[in-house]
Amino acid sequence: MRFPTIKGFDEAAFQKYLKNTGWLMAGRVGSLIIKMAINIKVANYLLPQGNGLLNSSTSYIFLFTALATLGLDSFIVKELHQSPNQRDSILGTALWMKIMAGAACMPLIYLAWQVVPLSGIPYLFIFILSFTGLFQSFTIIDSYFQSEVKSKYIMQVQIVGNIISAAIKLILIFWLSAELIYFIYAYVFDVLILSLGYLMVYRKQGLHLSTWKFDRVLAKKLLGLSWPLIISGIMVSVYMKIDVLMLKEILGGKGAAEAGGYATVVMFSEALNFVPVVIVSSLFPAILNARRDDAIRYKKRLGDLFDLMVWLSLAFALFITFSSPLIYKLFKPEYASSAPVLAVHVWGSIFVFLGVASSQFLVAEGLSRLTFVRSTIGAIINIALNLLMIPTMGMMGTAIATVTAYFASTFLIILIPKTRPQGIMMLKSLLLITLVRRIFSIKP
Repeated sequence: MRFPTIKGFDEAAFQKYLKNTGWLMAGRVGSLIIKMAINIKVANYLLPQGNGLLNSSTSYIFLFTALATLGLDSFIVKELHQSPNQRDSILGTALWMKIMAGAACMPLIYLAWQVVPLSGIPYLFIFILSFTGLFQSFTIIDSYFQSEVKSKYIMQVQIVGNIISAAIKLILIFWLSAELIYFIYAYVFDVLILSLGYLMVYRKQGLHLSTWKFDRVLAKKLLGLSWPLIISGIMVSVYMKIDVLMLKEILGGKGAAEAGGYATVVMFSEALNFVPVVIVSSLFPAILNARRDDAIRYKKRLGDLFDLMVWLSLAFALFITFSSPLIYKLFKPEYASSAPVLAVHVWGSIFVFLGVASSQFLVAEGLSRLTFVRSTIGAIINIALNLLMIPTMGMMGTAIATVTAYFASTFLIILIPKTRPQGIMMLKSLLLITLVRRIFSIKP
C-alpha cells in the first residue's frame, strides 16, 4: 500500500506501525475465536454448577492479579523505549519484582481465604490457582516485543498457546471425562504455556535470560511510578469480578449454577472489549498532536472518537441483543435462562467503550488520577446494587447492577467542572445528537 508524498510523513514508519497493529489485532481475534469455542465446550461439559465453581475460583484469584503484576507493563515498555541499551537491567529487574510479588500473593490469598472463603469450593482449587501469579512473571517479555514493535511474535505465542490449551481441554472432555480439578490445573497450565512460549521466542532472537540482572535503584523507581496503577488495578479487578462471587455466595445452594450461567453471559458481552483499547491506542498520538497545535481540532477529534466508540458498541449491543436466543442454542438447555441476561448485560459495552476513550482524555489532560476515582465509584455502586438486587432477581439483577455501575463510572466526569465539557460531549455522542447533526448538516 502506497501513500502520496506528504511533507513530514514517514511512510516506512507508518507501514511498520500499521503492520504491527495488524499482527496484534490478528492475535487478539484469533485467540478470541479459539477461547470462545473451547469455553463453550467446557461450559457444556461442566454444566452450570461446575462452570460456576470453576469461574468463581478463577475470579477469586483474579482479585489479586493487579498486585501480582505490579502494574509494571506499560512502564517497562516506556523504559525500554527510552533506554534500549539497558534492556537486560530493565527486564531482569521487572522479572524479579513480579516473581517476588507473585510469591507474596500466595500467603496473602491464604489469609484472605481464612477470612472470606467461598462455600462449596475446596481451598485446594485456590491454592493451585495461586501459582498463576508466579508463572505469569515471564510474560514481561511481551513488553520487550511491544517496545521493538514486533507484535507478530506476541501473536504467534498467543495463537499457539491457545491452540495447545484448547487441545488439552478437549482431551480432558472427550478422552478422559475429567473431573473439575483437572480444569483448574489446565487454567494454571495456560499461563505456564504462555510464559514458556515467550521464553522460546525470546531465545530464538539470539537473546538470553542469563544476561538479565536486578537493579535495586531501578526497582525503586518503577515501584514509585506504578503504585497508583496497582491500587487502580485492584479496584478494577473488584469492579470486574466481584459480581460472579457475590452471585454465587448470596444465592446459596443455587448460587454456583447462577454464577456458571452468568459466566457465559460475560464471555459474550465482553468479547470485543479489546477493540476500543486497540483503536484508542492507535489514535491517541494524533489526538495529543491536536491538543498541542490546535484546540478546535483537538475538541473535534475527541468528539469523533466518542462518536466512533458509540457507533461500534451500539452496533455490537444491538446484534447481541437480537441474536442472544440463537447464541444460547450453542449451549445445553440448562443455560437457556442466561439469554435474556446477555441481552441486558451487553449494553454495558457502550459505557466500556466510552470509558476507554475518556481515560485517554484524562491522561492527555494530566488527570489520570481520576481513573482510580472512577474505578472506585464503579466498584462501590456495583457491590451495593448487587446486594440489593441479587436476592430477588438473581443474575438479571447482577447484569442490571453492572450496566448501571459502568454508566456511573464513565459519566462521573460530568460532575467535575474541569472535565464536564468532555462529559457533555460523550453524552451527546451517546444520545446520537452528533449523528443527527451529521446526517442533516446541522451546525452546533
